[in-house]
Amino acid sequence: MQKRLEPRFVELVPEKLDEATLYISMTYGTASHLCCCGCGTKVVTPITPTDWSLRFDGDTVSLFPSIGNWDQPCRSHYVIERNRIIPHGLCSEEDIEASRGRRSEAMARYYGTAKAPGAPAQPGRPAAKPQRSGLLGRLKRWLEL
Repeated sequence: MQKRLEPRFVELVPEKLDEATLYISMTYGTASHLCCCGCGTKVVTPITPTDWSLRFDGDTVSLFPSIGNWDQPCRSHYVIERNRIIPHGLCSEEDIEASRGRRSEAMARYYGTAKAPGAPAQPGRPAAKPQRSGLLGRLKRWLEL
């Protein structure tokens, strides 16, 4: 298993990724790397309020929550904290389903819907609009009142 990833801030993630490198595109809100188990799978983590968060302290990068490659043959599971890879062992099917459920719940809370974005709305009900955050979003909501 890989021990460390070095962050590289880029606009576009290259097609061919180098080992031990975490490519971060702030423009596109993604972090990409090769799976830390060594299998060579490309791992892409969206940086959004409902997916992963990235912390950069000026020298090192942390990515939370953990990376769970559950749909890959390796099924690796680890955290990237201050450029270090911290293995978390394999997850059971119950752990995986619980994690997916927490993600769906987080999306529903953030977007103010009972379902994740893109899921069909209930018949007879319009789909809820995502709530915008920040000053511009608050101003737009205030003007819509």
